Amino acid sequence: MSLRTHRPPRAVLFDRDGTLVVDVPYNTDPDLVEPVPGARRAVQALRAAGVAVAVVTNQSAIARGTATRDQVDAVNARVDELIGPFDVWEVCPHGPDDDCDCRKPRPGMVVNAAERLGVAPEECVVIGDIGADMGAARNAGAAGILVPTEVTRAEEIDEADVATESLVDAVALVLHSLRHGRQGDLAARAERAGAERAAAERAGTGR
Repeated sequence: MSLRTHRPPRAVLFDRDGTLVVDVPYNTDPDLVEPVPGARRAVQALRAAGVAVAVVTNQSAIARGTATRDQVDAVNARVDELIGPFDVWEVCPHGPDDDCDCRKPRPGMVVNAAERLGVAPEECVVIGDIGADMGAARNAGAAGILVPTEVTRAEEIDEADVATESLVDAVALVLHSLRHGRQGDLAARAERAGAERAAAERAGTGR
């Protein structure tokens, strides 16, 4: 496994639901926003290291008519209050059939967020919990770190360049790569982990 970029990270782009906050499907109530463990600490650590932070989130509830943009913005403001503030928010309001450029796994939001932050997509790391997040990263030329949850499919984990057990671990990996001046460290770790898993599987099957 390898990452598509080997430049030091200057920005981290987070998925919202299931990554920064507990997923409440099509949430329109700011009072239901609950950060995942360690989210605020992780974002603060990135800021302290001089890394820009942004959110890239699909919000098809707007297209479906189950939420207004104002309601989505109110939920986002609550996320800012509890975890952020974030430098940039990119929201895709479209549905799966709208053929937009922004809905993940298309790269539009990643590219736009990078531009607004004044960095190249190759200097960004996308952290999310499903394959669409990783697809958006790859399609934009950014790095991706998957933090699986109960909704993450097994094949999405297998296809991820890098996967960690928690958001805190993912951010620690970014900060480690920043200290070492290159994102190649993430790829090296992923390759070692993959080799170890493969060896364990072979041992378990007697091959």
